[in-house]
Amino acid sequence: MPDSQETLDKMAGEIFELYRLVAIARSRRPSGSDDLSETEFLTLDLLAKEQPRTIGEVQKQIGVLPAQMSRIVRALEDEDGRGYVECKINPRDRRRINISLTDAGRKAYETYRTVRLGSMQQILRVLPPNDRMHFMRILGQIRDAFLQVVSK
Repeated sequence: MPDSQETLDKMAGEIFELYRLVAIARSRRPSGSDDLSETEFLTLDLLAKEQPRTIGEVQKQIGVLPAQMSRIVRALEDEDGRGYVECKINPRDRRRINISLTDAGRKAYETYRTVRLGSMQQILRVLPPNDRMHFMRILGQIRDAFLQVVSK
């Protein structure tokens, strides 16, 4: 298949349609997982990989405004007894606040992630094993291209 503009347009259209469907699926709360918003999950995901982080670092990484980040932290910190994160003044720079995952936060993160991965596995089962291998290779290339774009 030649690399024409029409082909690229069709491929981009398919990816956009997939993105749209994923966005719809993500907006629905999966049964069996905690009632986390997408930005709350992204916050927990960053902290699960490295902590503590400053609130400003997390805010920049997930791409929200400072006021939105304040709401996310409040929701994760102790609203409704969640206690998923803990905030402390940064010992090196007292103007900054460090945020860390609590045991409850790690559990909520793992539960949410497990439920979402299960949904993805269910969808991927429609592909024959050989197609899954090819898909994974291509998906890795697309992920790498996305990383180059978002890291600029």
